[in-house]
Amino acid sequence: MIIDVHSHLWAPPELNAMGLNLVGSAGHYSGMEPRIPDERFREHLQVLLKALDLVGTEFQMVSPRPFTMLHSHGARLVDVWTRWNNNAIAQQVRLAPDRFMGMAGLPQVPGEPIERVFPEMDRCLDELGFNSILINPDPSEGTGHVPPMGDAYWYPLYERMCERDVPALIHAASCCNGRETYANHFITEHSIALLSMIRDGVMQRYPKLKIIIAHGGGSVPYQIGRWRAERAAFPNFGKGSIEGKLNDGAGSFDDDLRRFHFDTCLHSPPAIEYLIKTVTPDCVCFGTERLGSGSPINPDTGRSYDDVGPEIKAMSFLSDAQRSQIFEGNARKLFRGLPG
Repeated sequence: MIIDVHSHLWAPPELNAMGLNLVGSAGHYSGMEPRIPDERFREHLQVLLKALDLVGTEFQMVSPRPFTMLHSHGARLVDVWTRWNNNAIAQQVRLAPDRFMGMAGLPQVPGEPIERVFPEMDRCLDELGFNSILINPDPSEGTGHVPPMGDAYWYPLYERMCERDVPALIHAASCCNGRETYANHFITEHSIALLSMIRDGVMQRYPKLKIIIAHGGGSVPYQIGRWRAERAAFPNFGKGSIEGKLNDGAGSFDDDLRRFHFDTCLHSPPAIEYLIKTVTPDCVCFGTERLGSGSPINPDTGRSYDDVGPEIKAMSFLSDAQRSQIFEGNARKLFRGLPG
């Protein structure tokens, strides 16, 4: 089975139309929850299913579309909009349970404790049947200071994830500061999140934590020489502090990098090859975001940029077992309840 760990909600446009009403009313229309008929949703879903069949993707993990999640727009709006998106994901999964599994969006609000997301997280896991969560490392959406993901601010969420054996995809959302597009912001924030978690020894503190860094880890694997040099200059980076003592479990920067997983959502086979060789096949999950930013046609191949499966299959340095890991095996180690 080919499992795509990085995909987003494919709802009819009525959902976003209701979202615009929600923004325009500053959250006051929260009682008007969208109710999209199954027939309408199923019809819209055929576009995605045909696109997946075209490239051979058999199953997707479905999360909210991050740049639409409005995390910087205040608690009232965030709570409602997150719930609506999660309910729409549940509907998509219910209509095609052999093709999709839900990944919960969290109602993160800058300046508020991370524990505020727990009720919605539990609802998605216990009532909607989801098996994973999406974490935005910058819910301020570029407009303010949010503690980096190595900070103790995030520890209660990590503890909850370990208790419930729930993996997370780290994926930034929109950017409202005018300096970056949301696509730029993804790479910036994924890099900050990964380096912060490595420097502060998060994976040593929480060895059962399951983290996937979206879009191939931001810039980190491709700038690895800089971070290897930093570790040589500052060997305590990566050890963190547990109960007031440095954790001696940290090894090289490469060792710490390989405590995480990374998706292949890079839209470039040479970049994917470099990622796999850098972090090893044990740490890479197939992920394409199809249909999404990589769906335009690549003139060099005549196929969409996100259709990278053939190139991964053709990488001669991979064994058959390693290819199977990337397309399926690593996802099965991370996510419970997958079919087949």
